[in-house]
Amino acid sequence: MFDVPVPDPAARTAALERLDGLVKPLGALGRLEEIAAWLAAAHGTVPPRPLDDVRVVVFAGDHGVSALSAYPREVTAAMVRVFLAGKSGVNVLAAQVGARVRVADIAVDWDGADVPASVTAHKIRRGSGSIDVEDALLPGEAQAAFEAGRAIALEEREADVLIPGDMGIGNTAMCAALVAASLGLPATEVVGTGTGVDAAGLERKTAAVAAALTRTAGRTEDPFERLTALGSACMAATAGFLVQAAVLGIPVLLDGVFSGAAALVARDIAPGAEQWWLAGHRSTEPSQAFALKALGLEPILDFGLRLGEGSGAVQAVPTLRAARAILAEMGLLADLA
Repeated sequence: MFDVPVPDPAARTAALERLDGLVKPLGALGRLEEIAAWLAAAHGTVPPRPLDDVRVVVFAGDHGVSALSAYPREVTAAMVRVFLAGKSGVNVLAAQVGARVRVADIAVDWDGADVPASVTAHKIRRGSGSIDVEDALLPGEAQAAFEAGRAIALEEREADVLIPGDMGIGNTAMCAALVAASLGLPATEVVGTGTGVDAAGLERKTAAVAAALTRTAGRTEDPFERLTALGSACMAATAGFLVQAAVLGIPVLLDGVFSGAAALVARDIAPGAEQWWLAGHRSTEPSQAFALKALGLEPILDFGLRLGEGSGAVQAVPTLRAARAILAEMGLLADLA
């Protein structure tokens, strides 16, 4: 069991009272007011602390169902180098909000000997099994990867906000299977086009997810068994990262379909952890909508994004900062002359 703290209810109440007293009609700032009260509860103070230190951790790994993707598996390893060079989508977007990006190779199918040791420090394995015909992980690997994710969160514990990113060709099929197994849904409702497969590709992808669900029927009630059967090492690491962030009381902005699926599993492992997470944006993948509904989370942004990497969540950071600013800087009706 994990000792997940409860966001400070007194701070939330105080924030709501202050919001009602600001120089505006009641509730006029809508969702910003909800987010402001959430941040105040997370920080235990009104106004919340400045959100200066925002960190993205991209969990990278290959998936056995990568043949279903519109892109070859080798792209994952190539993208790790792009992250390190600061040239990826999330690098560029994170720079706009002053966020730092770290990439962690949890299960990339490459040697990786020429990258900094910190990138591969928590590596569990090379790739994962093809979930339509075999388990993704060996016994014990899901737990090991979960602990690796917890360790990474501890290494980033000075952050004001944490964002889990992802990189791995084939990951949307795995996410669909994991969400379906978590919520008892059929493959046809959760599978999307991912990186942009055509109609025939979507049919093959749906069939593979359906086969994975049939193969693992009756085995997925336990979250670690679910990760072993249908997940991946980087998915398990992301779940550990989310749980440890909640234990530490660090606010988290979830990204897209990958972190949504990880959050479902993390919530099963550590009930109450979801109180520390916000959904940064709405993915085009259908399984994310099911995951967020189950978690009781409403996306902040809806830009039609499907890049992953944490790229959607970083664009929600200015909204969090704006929510904090209204508590910190707006005047009170009571002070009007």
